[in-house]
Amino acid sequence: MSPEQNKAIALKFYEIFDQQDTEKGRELISADIIAQGLDVVPVEGIDAVMAYGAMMFSAFPDGRHVLGEVIAEGDKVFTRGTFSGTHQGELMGMPASGKSVNFSVVHIDRIVDGKVVEHWGQGDTLTMMKQLGIIFFPGPKLILRMLRRFVLG
Repeated sequence: MSPEQNKAIALKFYEIFDQQDTEKGRELISADIIAQGLDVVPVEGIDAVMAYGAMMFSAFPDGRHVLGEVIAEGDKVFTRGTFSGTHQGELMGMPASGKSVNFSVVHIDRIVDGKVVEHWGQGDTLTMMKQLGIIFFPGPKLILRMLRRFVLG
């Protein structure tokens, strides 16, 4: 397949993911897909990838990708953009917060015979956790106040 055809398949994959259409998603994913970057260990096989997707759908039922850049070369398609949604369900043990998130994502998908056979994905989970209130980082004023107190006693 041409890089342009692979690009179209990758974009369709994210569109279907955002629509939570698992039936159509199965048509675009290889049965033995390997997805990396979603967890500490690779997620292997279509059922495991679909289970990961279901967890994301549950946590962010209104989740959407906005992909600002799409580059294809050979059988690989690189996408860069953002993921946004409202935390309405459990996410890796964290109860729903009702807070909105919007964070950067990058993906590389390898496509063979019209199906995604490998997926590498990275999201700015630090920003997501800050937006959910799980991680706190002091602002510049608080940091200066803390430094003054530490230095001056």
